[in-house]
Amino acid sequence: MSAAKSQSSLTQQAGMQAVDLTKLNLMQLTQFKNGLDTDIQFYQESLQNLKHAQTKFQDSGESLTHLTKESEGKDILVPLTGSMYVPGVLVESEKVLVDIGTGYYIEKDSKSAKDYFSRKVKFVTENMERVQAIGSEKAKIRDLVMDVMQEKLQSQFAQMGAAKKSS
Repeated sequence: MSAAKSQSSLTQQAGMQAVDLTKLNLMQLTQFKNGLDTDIQFYQESLQNLKHAQTKFQDSGESLTHLTKESEGKDILVPLTGSMYVPGVLVESEKVLVDIGTGYYIEKDSKSAKDYFSRKVKFVTENMERVQAIGSEKAKIRDLVMDVMQEKLQSQFAQMGAAKKSS
């Protein structure tokens, strides 16, 4: 078995200990792989949720560009929920209400609202990069586990074949 299988080049985080995968039996490797599969699925779902949030912040920032002095007095649709809108009239284009989460809104001028959405997009993007890095590392570990499992299975089949030949 190669040294790459027993000592992964993956970074080791504080509080974690290295495990020599070649010393685990197939049942332990399978359980470890199943746990990694669950973790990877969680990180993929988290990434999708972050992507959705990023898109909403980007869309909100872009929609502010349509609020101009010329659009004051025009009819608009005001969102009450994600799928319900009520008609309204744009009175003041320089002041907007920004949903900052959990039912709280703050009044901001258009420029600071755009800045707020830009900061949120940057924050979410940084979190996406972190989640993606963790997910990639988990996938590399899962691939190593699968390689070790495959080598162990081949070894067992080879031993069974040798035992049949000798009997």
